[in-house]
Amino acid sequence: MTSEVMSSEGEMPNHAGDVPVQVSPASRRNRVLEIVAVLGVSLGMSAVYAILYLVRADLTVHGGISQTTATVVSGPNTKLVWLDLADNLADTLRGVFPALLAVVLLARQPGLRASGLLPQRKLSDLTVGVGLFIGIGVPGLALVVVSRHFGINASLNVVDLPDVWYRVPYLLIEAAQNGLLEEVVVVAYLMTRLRELRCQTGTTIAISALLRGSYHLYQGYGAFVGNVVMGAIFGAWFSKTGRAVPLIVAHFLLDAVSFVGYLYLAPRVNWL
Repeated sequence: MTSEVMSSEGEMPNHAGDVPVQVSPASRRNRVLEIVAVLGVSLGMSAVYAILYLVRADLTVHGGISQTTATVVSGPNTKLVWLDLADNLADTLRGVFPALLAVVLLARQPGLRASGLLPQRKLSDLTVGVGLFIGIGVPGLALVVVSRHFGINASLNVVDLPDVWYRVPYLLIEAAQNGLLEEVVVVAYLMTRLRELRCQTGTTIAISALLRGSYHLYQGYGAFVGNVVMGAIFGAWFSKTGRAVPLIVAHFLLDAVSFVGYLYLAPRVNWL
């Protein structure tokens, strides 16, 4: 990977080929504070809690993280189905708003175009997203099984929702929310801002990938490694193409198949 090249006017060209962004000392300071704030109200804090969960499991549970159970999607279970659904949808909105915040901040400069979030080449984005899902989904599932076998992952209770009419539609909505939140914040927003801070391409990809892995540590070390690898692939794709939409599509498909598939596989197999 090559590092960013500054022009003689002190501007940094974006990978997506749009208007160069000024990177004066004041703007760099503001960018750093903005990044801290966005991550602080979203996946940055998720990473902190995941790390604390892992440390607590290793220090207080006999056998460590392998003797714990990680739940990915859960919700209330009362007799008031409509209220449970409202609570679940509120949780989904809580995940959507940080992504919206990132988009709004990017839209204040030419960075929105550089982030690869503007609609274009819809069929191509969809096709690439499906391809990324196929290339990552099967190896990812294999890694979960292997990690669990070697005791470096928690037992996964992927879905803990009552068997009600809205369960599958809600899981699809939750998969879409995960795709938006993670790919907008961790790839489109964070990598765009790091480029503006003159970070080298390799460093930008590494920071994005490590962040992605860190907020999955509550699932174990295998989940961390798997998500770092996924993050590196996604980051390299974004750095090369400047397109984030295929990553959102791939992430949605990965979570949708994992969530819905778990409902039907978990009662029938013993390796999940």
